[in-house]
Amino acid sequence: MEELDVRRLLCPMPVIRTQNKVKDMATGAELLVTGTDPGMLSDIPAWCRINGHEVVAMHEGKGEYQVHLRVQHS
Repeated sequence: MEELDVRRLLCPMPVIRTQNKVKDMATGAELLVTGTDPGMLSDIPAWCRINGHEVVAMHEGKGEYQVHLRVQHS
């Protein structure tokens, strides 16, 4: 699984960085995005729904948020 650190970035940067990273990943690959913007828990899953990627899990704790996603390219 690859990891993407978007700590200290505010909307829309976590989604933009996620989009840029996913573009270069293979179908079925997994990405763990870790950030400090609570909005990413709604923004990244919404982006995933629009683009057909799968949200595997989300976690929240100690001021950090994580979205674990699986890449699905059409």
